[in-house]
Amino acid sequence: MKNMNKLIFRGTMLLAWSLLFACQQQEKAETLYFNATIYTVDSTFSTVEAMAIREGKVVATGSFDELDKQYVFEQKVDLEGQFVYPGFNDAHSHFMGYAQSIKAANLYGTHSWEEVLTRVQDFHTKEQGDVIFGRGWDQNHWDVKEFPTRNELDSLFPNTPVALVRIDGHAWLVNGAALALSGINGESEIRGGIVKMENGEPTGLLIDNAISLLDWPKMPVAQMADLLQQAEQNLFAAGLTTVCDAGLERYQIEMLDSLHKAEALKIRVYAMVADEEHLMEYYLKVGPLYTDKLNVRAFKFYLDGALGSRGALMLAPYADDSNNVGLQLNSYQHYLEAAKKLEAAGWQMCAHAIGDSANRLVLDVYSEVLKDKDSRWRVEHAQIVHPKDVLRFGELGVIPSIQPTHATSDMAWAYERLGAERMNEAYPYKSLKKSAGVLALGTDFPVERISPILTFYSAVFRMDGDGNPPGGFGPDEMLTREEVLRGMTIDAAYAEFEEHRKGSLEAGKLADFVVLDTDLLSAERQKIRNTNVLATYLNGDLVFKAE
Repeated sequence: MKNMNKLIFRGTMLLAWSLLFACQQQEKAETLYFNATIYTVDSTFSTVEAMAIREGKVVATGSFDELDKQYVFEQKVDLEGQFVYPGFNDAHSHFMGYAQSIKAANLYGTHSWEEVLTRVQDFHTKEQGDVIFGRGWDQNHWDVKEFPTRNELDSLFPNTPVALVRIDGHAWLVNGAALALSGINGESEIRGGIVKMENGEPTGLLIDNAISLLDWPKMPVAQMADLLQQAEQNLFAAGLTTVCDAGLERYQIEMLDSLHKAEALKIRVYAMVADEEHLMEYYLKVGPLYTDKLNVRAFKFYLDGALGSRGALMLAPYADDSNNVGLQLNSYQHYLEAAKKLEAAGWQMCAHAIGDSANRLVLDVYSEVLKDKDSRWRVEHAQIVHPKDVLRFGELGVIPSIQPTHATSDMAWAYERLGAERMNEAYPYKSLKKSAGVLALGTDFPVERISPILTFYSAVFRMDGDGNPPGGFGPDEMLTREEVLRGMTIDAAYAEFEEHRKGSLEAGKLADFVVLDTDLLSAERQKIRNTNVLATYLNGDLVFKAE
């Protein structure tokens, strides 16, 4: 009996020592997320059921059993069979502009100029500000598809400056008080766009470069900070963890940096510096700015305007305006000299180019300057591209940065602008993907809605919410679901030189991820359209949870 007790004691001790040894072999981690379909978006596009997080980064992915044996967790979160993706990255947007639009008269979805005027009056009655700012009108959706003039605004608001921004941001309608405030009159001239009446006086419509003449008051810093925080919550609710703000002034960049440092703002921002001589002189001298949340190493250039306002620069005249080929907003030499400076200093060049002529122009500039395919220079929008120029994206290593919802927003009137033959060049997403290998996808919000889900839907199906047109708009240029998810995550990160730290859910990368109620890779079309964001995480911290 005594020998039996000794054996039991020894066995108990051995078991205790083995359990202690096993625990010592387990690593510590903070959180295990499990019971989910997790799209890692790694090189093999693998899916796993569990993910371990520690200190704001992914430690490991795999099965629940594997990770539970390997790590000791502070908490385990059951995701109840939902779907996890890397945090969505909007590769081209206007975060500052969107924040400002929260405090503006909402002119989106108006069906006539009269409806615009009614909304502006209602807004002014409610707000009673010293100036009136509105955004979102689009004459292409009115019964009378003509640009408005300032006449009615002058009658309604003779002493209050009014500025109403077209949906694409490339045309502003202002009243006489705003023109007077800015010193703009019949003698004012600028390349691309003070529209004038027969008597030579401004109609109030300012297009592209002419907008820079407007002396519009800056919003107070405290108010702007508050609006940025409101905007951030809307972005998190959409599943976004990074946004690219395409074209900022120095004071705007410094505001973002200060808000990040004060922890008043969390969202990651890839900021492009606006094309202004004093900004290039300053930033090429001080060099890029890089923090955990803010990355500034690119410049944004406008080569042309927008298709909707017939400012996109075309190789041949518009089908609905035979005397107009659009606007070239600066000289070839301007872009070439800027490109040489940026290449020498190691900065990224990003060029807004919508028309086929603008795309050819910027590719010509890039071909003269680029020495390294990994410079990752970009073309923003690339909406109308000649087939010969599509091939040059891959040859030069240029990244197309496109916004799929532009195609489905424009499809109702694009044919009128372009004509049948040129429609073959329109929104060539699949062709650009095949040429360049990567596509950085975004929305251009507030031009479009901030939803990455609509980006996915438009790119995959090229239809509106009702499933029109049957078969899709330009179906040969549809992207696959995997291509689109990569474009919204790892390809967007690549376009920002940050694919080593975000864009996929792999060991060592940031724990930025989103939880959806839909499997984007297999769900039917209408289910995707109705997808809900359940939660968004940044650095492993919950920043949004659906109620």
